[in-house]
Amino acid sequence: MKLWQKNTDSLKEVETFTVGKDRELDLFLAPYDVLGSLAHIKMLEKVGLLSTEELTELEIGLKNIYADILAEKFSLDEDVEDIHSQIEFLLTKKLGDAGKKIHAARSRNDQVILDLKLFFRNEIENLVHEVNAFFELLLQQSEKYKNYLFPGYTHLQLAMPNSFGLWFGAYAESLVDDIITMHASWQIVNKNPLGSAAGFGSSFPIDRKYTTELLGFDELNYNVVYAQMSRGKTERVIAQALSNIASTLARMSMDACLYLNQNFGFISFPDELTTGSSIMPHKKNPDVFELIRGHCNRIQALPNEILMMMTNLPSGYHRDLQLLKEHLFPAIQNLRSCINMASLMFQHIEVKENILEDEKYKYLFTVEEMNKLVLQGIPLRDAYKKIGADVEAGSFTTDRKIAHTHEGSIGNLQNEKIRSMMQNVISRFTFKEVNDALQKLIQ
Repeated sequence: MKLWQKNTDSLKEVETFTVGKDRELDLFLAPYDVLGSLAHIKMLEKVGLLSTEELTELEIGLKNIYADILAEKFSLDEDVEDIHSQIEFLLTKKLGDAGKKIHAARSRNDQVILDLKLFFRNEIENLVHEVNAFFELLLQQSEKYKNYLFPGYTHLQLAMPNSFGLWFGAYAESLVDDIITMHASWQIVNKNPLGSAAGFGSSFPIDRKYTTELLGFDELNYNVVYAQMSRGKTERVIAQALSNIASTLARMSMDACLYLNQNFGFISFPDELTTGSSIMPHKKNPDVFELIRGHCNRIQALPNEILMMMTNLPSGYHRDLQLLKEHLFPAIQNLRSCINMASLMFQHIEVKENILEDEKYKYLFTVEEMNKLVLQGIPLRDAYKKIGADVEAGSFTTDRKIAHTHEGSIGNLQNEKIRSMMQNVISRFTFKEVNDALQKLIQ
C-alpha cells in the first residue's frame, strides 16, 4: 500500500529502487511518526476537520501502536512502502473512515521532515548526555593524574613538559566547544515544519502554533517553502556537530595509540581491553582506539558527503533527500558507540609514573632553565643563547623542577572552570520542555 497510489502500479524495479532502504530506516522513525500524528489529529479536531469521537478513536489507536513500537512488536508489512503508510493502514483497517482522515492537511513531505526532527532531537539529547558523562570522566582522570608528567611534543619533537592532568583536561575542554556546536544544531532542529505540507502550505485553516506547542518545539519553521528547504540543511548542520565530536575523539585516539607504543610507553591497559597477534606473543594492540579513529575520521567526511548530495538542488522536495538517512543514521549510532568505548578504555587506563626521569627527556626542561635566568634579570635573548650553547656543548643541566601557576597550566588546571562552561552550555538545551510536552501528548 502506498499513500500516493492511484490505479496504476509502478514497475517492480522502479519500486525497489525508489524505496531503497526506507523500510529498514523508517523503523527508527516509527515512534516519532506516531507522536507527530497525535499532535496533528488534535489540531484537526481543534479546527473542525475531525469530530471529538473520531479524535478519541484515533488517539487510542495511535497510542496502541506506540506501545507496540516500544515493545518491539511493530513491523512494516511486506507490501507497505514506509512508516507513514503502515500507520495509516493500521488505523484505517481498525477504524475505517476515521483512519483515512488522518492525512488531511499534510503531505509525506512535512510528515517525514517532522519525524526526522523529532528523531534528531532525541538523538541529540542522548549524545549530549553521553558526551557529558565522558567529559566528566576526563576531568576525573585529569585530577587523578595531574602530577604525572610526560613529554610534550611539537612537530612530534620533544618540546616541553606536559602532564596527564593537562592532556585529559584539554580533550575535556574540546568537548565543551563541540557541544556548543551541537547546541546550534539543536536550535535548528527544534523548529516545527508540520503544516508546510508538500512545501506550499494548505488551504485548510490549520493551527501550526498549536502543533508546535503540543510537540514541544521552541519555534516554527514559518515559511512553508523554507520548511521543506531546511531538509538537507538540517542534516548537514547536525553532521558538522557530529564531525566536531568525532574530531576530538579521533585525535585523542591517535594520542593513545602513540602513548601505548613501546617507544613511548606512557600508558597501558588491562590485557582484556587490547588484542594480540596471531604469531607475535608479545603484542598488545590498541584496536579499540584504531577503530574509534577510523569511525571518527569517516564521520568527519559526513558534512561534505551531505553537501555534495545537496549541491545544485533547487527549492522544493526531491527524492535525493531520502538518501541522507542512509548516511546520517548509522553515523549517529557509530559516534555513540565510539564515545562509549572511549569511556570504557579511559576508565581503565594505567599511567606510568616518573616518565621524565629518563635521561633522554632532559632537554624538555630547557625553557624552564631559560626562564629561571630571565627571572634573575638576564634578557630573554641572552638567556636563550646561553641555554642553546649549553645544549650544543653537552653541558646542559637541570633540576627537572617546574613551576607553572597561571590559569590553565600544569599547576593550575582550572578544571572547575571547564566544568562550569560545560554545564552552562548543556543548560541551554530545552530537553525538559520537550520531554514534558511529549509525555503529556502520549499520556
